Amino acid sequence: QEQLVESGGGLVQPGGSLRLSCAASGFTLDYYAIGWFRQAPGKEREGVLCISSSDGITYYSDSVRGRFTVSRDTAKSTVYLQMNSLKPEDTAVYYCATGPGCLEYRYWGQGTQVTVSS
Repeated sequence: QEQLVESGGGLVQPGGSLRLSCAASGFTLDYYAIGWFRQAPGKEREGVLCISSSDGITYYSDSVRGRFTVSRDTAKSTVYLQMNSLKPEDTAVYYCATGPGCLEYRYWGQGTQVTVSS
């Protein structure tokens, strides 16, 4: 069965950094769009970024642009989200997803909690 598993979440101080991982099993990340989303309690799910399947360009949301960077390791079938200069408003459950395109996600991970607090 196709599966995505996030890891690397935790507690970090404002201004700190954290790296999340998203490992795929049962399928390859090649040729698929890869997205990161986040959702805080009581708030709507927010798109963080998406790596387009058509041109490979990464589209970042305004709230994270310049602070977050995504990369992928094809050999490990894993995508990473490097988060720098973290703010309390970044606190949320972070999800990775993949699918045919940035507007059509098929598989979702279970999420990993990121808490930014002093």
